[in-house]
Amino acid sequence: MNKPALDELFEYRVSYPDFEPQERLARLVGLDDQKVRLAKILGLLVNSSGLANWAKKFHPGSESVIDTVLRRPPLVVLAGDVGSGKTELAETIGDAVARQEDIGITLFPLSLSTRGQGRVGEMTQLISAAFDYTIEEAQKLKSGSGRARGAVILLIDEADALAQSRENAQMHHEDRAGVNAFIRGIDRIANAQLPAAVIMCTNRLSALDPAVKRRAAEVLSFGRPNEEQRRSVLTHRLGPLGISPAALDDLVKATGPRPKDVPGFTFSDLTQRLIPSIVLDAYPTQAVVPARAVRVAQEMQPTPAFKDH
Repeated sequence: MNKPALDELFEYRVSYPDFEPQERLARLVGLDDQKVRLAKILGLLVNSSGLANWAKKFHPGSESVIDTVLRRPPLVVLAGDVGSGKTELAETIGDAVARQEDIGITLFPLSLSTRGQGRVGEMTQLISAAFDYTIEEAQKLKSGSGRARGAVILLIDEADALAQSRENAQMHHEDRAGVNAFIRGIDRIANAQLPAAVIMCTNRLSALDPAVKRRAAEVLSFGRPNEEQRRSVLTHRLGPLGISPAALDDLVKATGPRPKDVPGFTFSDLTQRLIPSIVLDAYPTQAVVPARAVRVAQEMQPTPAFKDH
């Protein structure tokens, strides 16, 4: 079987810094803690010189501690409910890291078609090839001085489809081999100390193979927005329409958890469903009426919670 072409593995590539992902990242309100944490982690993984310089300034002689931090595997797992902003953050955080570290970064988003057609050995080869391309690109950017000339991020969305637990008795041997190939890829990047990192997004953290989870430098959790986060999103987007503070209070309440264990709105429920619906309710004959906006929210059903079995 021939090695897959680059375009077969990665439907598109993104180069950072760039204004478009910067604007998308800025629109992700309510996820400030995850943004800061992820940018710091990725910054250390792709450009170790920053931490070394920090240690020289604040903690001289702390080489053993710094070595411990830098030897963490180059993997970050973003886990949480559907519509919680995981994938959007994963696709745009590279811009913040590129600006933070003052280097160019390329994102390789792995296509779900990488699972292949189920032929023996196919998925294993596809996963191995994805890491081959990532490593080849990162090797060009490694510098002897410790400061990378650039970096690569491999993004794997719906990661439980590629790295599900090998403890599952019904798991096909080819899927097991694919997980083994994934783990080998992570270890190859780590052992070569390359300016590269892997981001995995999953709705089903419990389904990931334990060996994959053990290799995660960090597991960042994403939930549905709380009251403060919903208020931030709604105020940011609807404030220019003249929605009063009292009406915003009603909207925050209407988008929260409901009786009978119905969860509150997801981030995507707010930005992709509710806010457009409020605008379309008024368009094209009248201005947005706060009371109608609240009614639209009350009548809309939030996305059902994802069951992680």
